[in-house]
Amino acid sequence: MKTSSLLLAIAAATCLAAVARAGNFYQDTEMTWGDGRGKVVNAGRGLDLTLDRTSGSGFQSKSEYLFGKIDMQIKLVPGNSAGTVTTFYLSSHGDTHDEIDFEFLGNVTGEPYTLHTNVFTQGQGQREQQFRLWFDPTRDFHTYSIVWNPQHVIFAVDGTPIRDFKNHEARGVAFPRSQPMRLYASLWNADDWATQGGRVKADWSKAPFVASFRGFSADACVWSDGRQQCPVGTMEAAAGGRSWWNQQLSDMSYRRMRWVQRKFMIYNYCEDAKRFPQGMIDRADMDGSSRINDSSSFQTPSEIGR
Repeated sequence: MKTSSLLLAIAAATCLAAVARAGNFYQDTEMTWGDGRGKVVNAGRGLDLTLDRTSGSGFQSKSEYLFGKIDMQIKLVPGNSAGTVTTFYLSSHGDTHDEIDFEFLGNVTGEPYTLHTNVFTQGQGQREQQFRLWFDPTRDFHTYSIVWNPQHVIFAVDGTPIRDFKNHEARGVAFPRSQPMRLYASLWNADDWATQGGRVKADWSKAPFVASFRGFSADACVWSDGRQQCPVGTMEAAAGGRSWWNQQLSDMSYRRMRWVQRKFMIYNYCEDAKRFPQGMIDRADMDGSSRINDSSSFQTPSEIGR
C-alpha cells in the first residue's frame, strides 16, 4: 500500500472511531435535574420527562460534539399544555456560548404549539424564527433534526428543512464552529411568557405533564481530551464521505423550506423592524431568499416525496 493511501486509511479509521451514534438513553444520556421526574423507559429506547407544580426535568448527552447530525423523536405534552416548554438543543458553556435551539411552546387545548428556533453565537442570540407545525405534535412521535457543519446549521422536521442558518463569517457574521456542544433536553414551566406572552398560565390540575423522547441519534464528531476526534479534512474519506459534513440544501430541499416558511412561519427576526429599527446586519437566514418566486403549486411537506 502506498504511503498516501495508508495515511488516508488511518485518517478514515480515526474519524470513524470518533463518530458517535447514540441509540440507548441509558448509555448515551444522563439526567441533569428533576429529582426523579425524568425516567428512561422501554429498555433504554425511550425517555419521559415530567413537569409538575414543583419542578420540571431534563437530561443531557454524555458526549460533546463538534459538528454532526443530531436527531430526536419527540411526542409533546398533549391536551392543555399552556405554560409548558419542551426543549431539544445543543449548547456549549460560558458567557460567550454557542447554542442551537428547538423549543416547543405549549398552548391551550385545541390551539397549536409554537415551534421556536434560535441560534446563539459567542453569547449573542436574538435570531429567533417561529413556526406552526403542519401536524399535531402530541398525537405521535415526529423527528426533529439539527445538521451542523462548518457552513450550515439546518433545522428539519421529519426530514423537511425549515431553516438554514448559513456561515457568513466573511461578512462579519459569527458562526458556531469552534465550541463543542452537548445535547440537552428539558420540560419546564415558563408560564410567565410561553403562552400568549404569559397571559395564559399553566393549569396545574392537568399535571403532571409528560413529554416523551425516543430515537436519539448523534452521527457526529465527538470532542475528547480537548480536541476534535474527527479532524476537518478527513470526513470525506471516512466511509466514503459523511453526507452531513458537506450538506447543503438542494434546489428541491430549498423549495420545501421556503414553502414551509411562507405557510407556517409566524415570526422572523430578520423582518422585525420594531426590535431592529436600524435593520439587520446579520441576515444569515435570509441570503438567497429570492431564489424561489412562485410556490403556488407546492404540496404540504407530508405529501412531498422523501
